[in-house]
Amino acid sequence: MKSSRLVFIVAVLLAVLAVALSFSTAPNAISKKEVALRLPKNFPKPFYDFKSNPITPEGFTLGRALFYDPILSQDSTISCASCHQPFAAFAHIDHKLSHGIDNRIGTRNVPALQNLIWKDDFMWDGGVNHLEVQPINPITSKDEMNESLKNVLTKLHRSQHYKAYFKSAFKDSTITTQRLFKALAQFTGLMVSANSKYDQYLRKEVQLTEMEQKGLLLFNQKCNSCHTAPLFTNNAFANNGLPPDTALNDLGRGKITGKKEDDFLFKIPSLRNVEVTYPYMHDGRFSKLSQVLNHYSHTSGSANNEPLKNIGTLSDDEKVELTAFLKTLTDKTFLTDKRFVIIQSPSGMR
Repeated sequence: MKSSRLVFIVAVLLAVLAVALSFSTAPNAISKKEVALRLPKNFPKPFYDFKSNPITPEGFTLGRALFYDPILSQDSTISCASCHQPFAAFAHIDHKLSHGIDNRIGTRNVPALQNLIWKDDFMWDGGVNHLEVQPINPITSKDEMNESLKNVLTKLHRSQHYKAYFKSAFKDSTITTQRLFKALAQFTGLMVSANSKYDQYLRKEVQLTEMEQKGLLLFNQKCNSCHTAPLFTNNAFANNGLPPDTALNDLGRGKITGKKEDDFLFKIPSLRNVEVTYPYMHDGRFSKLSQVLNHYSHTSGSANNEPLKNIGTLSDDEKVELTAFLKTLTDKTFLTDKRFVIIQSPSGMR
């Protein structure tokens, strides 16, 4: 009897130890080397520099767990990763518009998450100007997570696992919104995409095909003023000639500033990984790159801004060449980076 009881106790202890070890090493154990920020030599100085939020393996791991955990939503069904999919450069290729709890539909296409530390404003309308503040919008949006920060903290405080995670990352188990956002910033801030074929071409590691070279030349002539290399955005707001969707009635930047002249201006997105970040435009109305190029080709003549007029009508050959170049901006290293994928579901951490 005593022997069987001893075996049972040992088995229980081993099981507890196994769980503890799995939590400490998974999801994906991260080393110091893996969280070292490597700034591409040809990139400009980032807006966010991590001086007040040094990246650590523990902070990054906590941020990743939070990113993948639906605990941040009101009914624990929607996580950040529900809309930001790693294989799509953390965009959402399944839907035109964002999806939230109770199958609610948002009003805008989910933007890709890449090279975020080089952004001065976030969201399509620029309504957020700091990387650490950005998560407040999706967490509190009624059409996305529809949760309050107070309730998020309450749920995290109930989790012994998260208490351990916060203690590991910040040296004590105090859970605050500031620490929550700092951890998420460590995770998302490391999402640096700078190893596409185009980048390798610049480093003289590969050659572009003749068609890709022609596309690059065309791009520099017609597109680079807005989608400026190396980030392939100038971080400005623009009206790209799209007729407004009357159902959405989205004023874009004008909703933030209240200025009539800012109506229908939207943040110019980066074209890095554009091959895999469909659907396109702020309202996701185009599913293919060919539709985007057709739009700019047909809109340029009647456009009110010089960059669009500069595009002119594109021939079929030019569209093919531009598409070939745009595909050289696909960064397969980034899209398959295991650091940004969680192995074990964080749902068991509650």
